Amino acid sequence: MPEYMNQVMSSKDHKSRLITIAVAIKVLMFCCCCSPKKIQKPNILLIMTDDMGYSDLSCYGGEISTPNIDGLAENGIRFTQFYNTARCCPSRASLMTGLHPHQTGLGGMTGNSTIYPGYQGEISFECVTIAEALKTAGYSTYMTGKWHLTGDRKNRRNWPVQRGFDRYFGTLEGGGNFFRPNELLLGNEQIEVEDGFYYTDQIGRYTQKFIEEHVASGRDNPFFFYVAFTAPHFPLHAPDSSIQKFKGKFNEGWDVLRDQRFRRMLELGIVDDRFKLSQRDPSIPAWQDEEHKEWELRRMEVYAAQMYHMDLAVGRIVAALERTGLKDNTLIMFLSDNGGCAEKITMRWYNFLQRLMGGRYTKDGDSVLVSNTPTVMPGAENTFQSVGKSWANLQNTPFRKYKHYTLQGGIATPLVVHWPEGTKLKNEILNQPGYLPDIMATCLDVSGADYPLKYHEHDILPPEGQSLLPVIRNGDELRERKMFWEHGGNKAVRNGNWKLVFTRGKKQWELFNLKDDPIEQKDLAAEYPEMAEALQRDWEEWAWRTHVYPKKGKEKKPN
Repeated sequence: MPEYMNQVMSSKDHKSRLITIAVAIKVLMFCCCCSPKKIQKPNILLIMTDDMGYSDLSCYGGEISTPNIDGLAENGIRFTQFYNTARCCPSRASLMTGLHPHQTGLGGMTGNSTIYPGYQGEISFECVTIAEALKTAGYSTYMTGKWHLTGDRKNRRNWPVQRGFDRYFGTLEGGGNFFRPNELLLGNEQIEVEDGFYYTDQIGRYTQKFIEEHVASGRDNPFFFYVAFTAPHFPLHAPDSSIQKFKGKFNEGWDVLRDQRFRRMLELGIVDDRFKLSQRDPSIPAWQDEEHKEWELRRMEVYAAQMYHMDLAVGRIVAALERTGLKDNTLIMFLSDNGGCAEKITMRWYNFLQRLMGGRYTKDGDSVLVSNTPTVMPGAENTFQSVGKSWANLQNTPFRKYKHYTLQGGIATPLVVHWPEGTKLKNEILNQPGYLPDIMATCLDVSGADYPLKYHEHDILPPEGQSLLPVIRNGDELRERKMFWEHGGNKAVRNGNWKLVFTRGKKQWELFNLKDDPIEQKDLAAEYPEMAEALQRDWEEWAWRTHVYPKKGKEKKPN
């Protein structure tokens, strides 16, 4: 019996099991007694994970086994040069709308509203979501998991159901307790968290439930499904039995593991001999000099357990597609919202999250142990910790830097695409560059939906992306274009193999040739000043066009 089924059968929630069994019987009867009508348009399943490093998946070289996601990759496509926008909610805003995050009002973070149009703290009504666009083409629309596109938990105007989703299960905020999430929603209504709850598992179960009920209802229209995991975002929470599976897995330490991971990436073809392994971040000690090895190992073991549950949930979802006969005609896309996270958890950060979540993080009034020191071992519900810079450096192998940054370590994401009926490619690794605005364009192309220029009496900004469909179908080359990023003062523009990067705190732009230097080690700005200046002008023009500017300190466009 598959492991995810063992989890279902061991659940203490008897009522939930009866409902699951009833739905399964109904689906079985439907599938046996009726020949499902042929759906010409494909279903679309978009899966986003949270704070996962570029090479964490085992199909990208990671040491954490992810067999269900690997199965999609081995029967589909892996992109090696796909990009997000370096941070949680800006990436989700860009993914859902096909725009740059500042155009949606979410150039910053949710809830942080300013007078500037690019920093409103929630998505605006000058954009449409993929769900809103695809509904016009007859698609049913479903979502499970993390929304993080509004900070308003009272006014529902920007909640998932109000932004195009027929059914929704999940949480609005950006992170929180995996065992007892704050304000868990079913549709627009809050539901109670029951004993034995683990959020990642429930995202998988509700996705399965919505798919099976879509089929059992007799609908012959396709669906768009957005699954947004919070795993493996901090806090480091996982069942202890799952954590124990990874005991000893990381005992060799980050230096040896980075080297081993890089070698696997070479063997898999994720990187080639132009790549070199970047040096360990100079602020990180060598593993042999680390004073608190037991605590550091525990952090990575919990992170691995979070990844393990996320992969199990993907397996559950894919199995539901297979049982209902929908797998072959479902376009599945799997990616991450930013690079590995080096954020350090402090009481200040935790107190901010407490305010965001209404002060209801704790269990039964118990104190939460917030620490970045070895005084607290992570994993349990009453702990609140992150994986830390040392392990994030491993997670983004072979690149430098992390979430927040526009160097490769901050914006490079794995992208796995699986669609048996829609592509000739199998176990293919593609090096063509693409980024989040391309996902909306791809969904429109696949579904045949028209992009609205007006929606609910609001003028809609034109989309910014390019459809990946020709690449997915045949491996065709994409049209070359410039790509742009900005978050928190970190900036970048890429044109062909040239990439210009500004890192907050450095006070100067750096120029890299990604063909010769894909890990961005050698700054060529002084050697090619005209190229650097031209790309900087391109970036400034883009910034004013897309609402990166105006912002505090940059109120007026230069003549």
